[in-house]
Amino acid sequence: MAWVITSLCRDCVDMSCVEVCPVDCIYEYTGKDKEAFPDQLYIDPEECINCGVCEPECPWEAIFEDEQVPGTFNGDIALNAQILETKDSFVVPEKEEKARPSADEVQKNKEKWGYDG
Repeated sequence: MAWVITSLCRDCVDMSCVEVCPVDCIYEYTGKDKEAFPDQLYIDPEECINCGVCEPECPWEAIFEDEQVPGTFNGDIALNAQILETKDSFVVPEKEEKARPSADEVQKNKEKWGYDG
């Protein structure tokens, strides 16, 4: 079992989860194929120790246990797992200070992705 970063992170990338991960299993894609790997963070399912400390840190509410990923985001489970095939194109990012999103911004992002949770 591992945690999954869903599309709710896409183009919103807040790195609070990276800062708290005890095993540095949260990665950023540095390659050129942005269609295959959109601008979001990814969790390596083989490195994740299922501690769950990342989930409450995400202001976009984008992180779920793999067994709890809402149906809308089922494809994100495989997307996170694809990191294993191209690991050399991923790095553990440096934390960047960003303003926390407002509740309205989080809700609008959820609506954009068709998620009502």
